[in-house]
Amino acid sequence: MSNSKDSHIRKIRKLEAEAIQLDPSSQTRTELQKDVLRYSNDFLDNLSNLPTYNQDGYDLDSFAPDEFIDEPTSADKLLKYVEDHVHQPGINAASGGHMGFIPGGGVYTAALGDYLAAVFNRYAGVYFAAPGAIKMENALIRWTGKLLGYAGDFAGNIASGGSIANLIAITTARNAHGIRGKDYEKTVIYYSEQVHHCVLKDLRVAGLDECVLRQIPLNRSYQMDAGILEKQILEDRASGLSPFLLIASAGTTDSGAIDPLDRLGDISREQNLWFHVDAAYGGYFMLTEEGSKKLNGIAKSDSVVVDPHKGLFLPFGTGIVIVKKASHLRHAHDFKANYMQDTDSFDQELSPADASPELTKHFRGMRMWLPLRLHGIAPFRACLDEKLELARYFYREINLLGFETGPSPELTVVLFRKTDERRNENEINQRIARRILEDGTVFLSTTTINGVFWLRVAILSFRTHLREVDLMLDRLREFSQAN
Repeated sequence: MSNSKDSHIRKIRKLEAEAIQLDPSSQTRTELQKDVLRYSNDFLDNLSNLPTYNQDGYDLDSFAPDEFIDEPTSADKLLKYVEDHVHQPGINAASGGHMGFIPGGGVYTAALGDYLAAVFNRYAGVYFAAPGAIKMENALIRWTGKLLGYAGDFAGNIASGGSIANLIAITTARNAHGIRGKDYEKTVIYYSEQVHHCVLKDLRVAGLDECVLRQIPLNRSYQMDAGILEKQILEDRASGLSPFLLIASAGTTDSGAIDPLDRLGDISREQNLWFHVDAAYGGYFMLTEEGSKKLNGIAKSDSVVVDPHKGLFLPFGTGIVIVKKASHLRHAHDFKANYMQDTDSFDQELSPADASPELTKHFRGMRMWLPLRLHGIAPFRACLDEKLELARYFYREINLLGFETGPSPELTVVLFRKTDERRNENEINQRIARRILEDGTVFLSTTTINGVFWLRVAILSFRTHLREVDLMLDRLREFSQAN
């Protein structure tokens, strides 16, 4: 028996000697940190000279991410591999020249927060496991909710982005209104033509795509037409249907439009609808005086989504959902398991696992808390005000260059296009967009509304300043003339 035990211990010790490489010494950690910091600092120091979009100059055929072998590889070799195959190709989302889609994220101090969160690796799913982490995340949720005008017993969750945050809100609304499968055929959901596509995906995931889905037309400013909505609700009730959910946008991705939130909130209250606002893009403009006026009425919502990786410039993967009544959020997502019984008596704070589909959860709050505390709120507010001014500046200047423009920007998205009655205008603007991509100095995106192809800039990156906007104008002047 003794020999058997000794043999077993020797086997364990041998495995331990090899496995311990996963817990490097202080000296090894220091050397690795030097390599990674040298690489990241070089990237940031040279960021203004790097292309915003790179579609060639790299060989993806040699990209073999599945080369996992028993032997270790040096940090220098791996960082070079990352530079050539991950850092170089595609969109450089860290660049101030990125003015396509909805940019925004990547403040350096958030990366430090993520580093700390990953090092001490707290399980941020239940209060019992990480009370400090849960208190921190709930404090961030309370601050955000109060910013949006919520009061009383509201609650929320820091999710991986607007998609999951919207899904949490939609499932909460479904449960709060007692919607069951047998009800779907007569249950009506309303949204605008420019609702974010993640909302439509979420309706499918939540099983609500079998409901009656009403796409409400837009007015000339690309906002939901409240008059048509109200008329549609009354017609649906008269025909025996059950209006249930109204989804509004506070900053659409296509045009940056803000639906008439105050009026929609009144309609929802009068008609007993759950009023949800997707403010993933626009929500944190509430920090500014102008934004708070434009988002008037958002506090009338029953739930709202905001993305700190947009309006607070955090790294990708940070979205917040807030529900006006905490009990609705808990009842939709609170489940118990036998192996978690030890946590039951530790419920001083709402745990994220009881407010979302996630059980295993990264401590996302640290990436938000650290920058807000290190910098204070003032620089974030100034940055958002700066983007509003830059959008107005771009709108004026692109008009002077002879481009047709869409509505005056409510936030920081500007639609514009080159017109020429003698030629196919969509093709003209498609060629300009291709030239911008090929050049790589700045980056924009495009959209199509009612069959019209629009060029589109979204000015939100915290590194986008007057220099980058002027570069965009210079390139558009050059490529429109060459077209």
